[in-house]
Amino acid sequence: MTLLEQIDADLKEAMKAKNEAATSTLRMVRAACKNKQIDSGHVLSEEEAALVMRTMVKQYKDALADFQAAGRNDLAEKQAKEIELIEHYLPALLNEAQVEEICQAVIAELKATPADMGKVMGAVMKRVAGQADGTVVRNAVQKLLK
Repeated sequence: MTLLEQIDADLKEAMKAKNEAATSTLRMVRAACKNKQIDSGHVLSEEEAALVMRTMVKQYKDALADFQAAGRNDLAEKQAKEIELIEHYLPALLNEAQVEEICQAVIAELKATPADMGKVMGAVMKRVAGQADGTVVRNAVQKLLK
């Protein structure tokens, strides 16, 4: 069963169980994936669907930080539940040690200097292909290029 098929099946279950929070979140995920599919003009692969959902999680985490800063705990709690639900469908991200290992390999291949940070970042991000957060990659590259 593909990722999108699993989301559709879980959406039906959430609707039957009258779980409004899960229904709403899964509908948003389906809509975002459908919009990406329309924009790209082809059926989304597993990786593309996961990338759409990772983008949603990143946006939701930004909104969560804003809600917490504004003291809106009710909205922050709702946002945290949505993030948790979406992350349930995503494969685990690479940990910092794995990211650093990939960064070291790329730096060695490119014989990079601190001035080549952009090249290294681009190469590493292509290699991790949505399996690592950009901030973690940037921190690892900065640390290793010093």
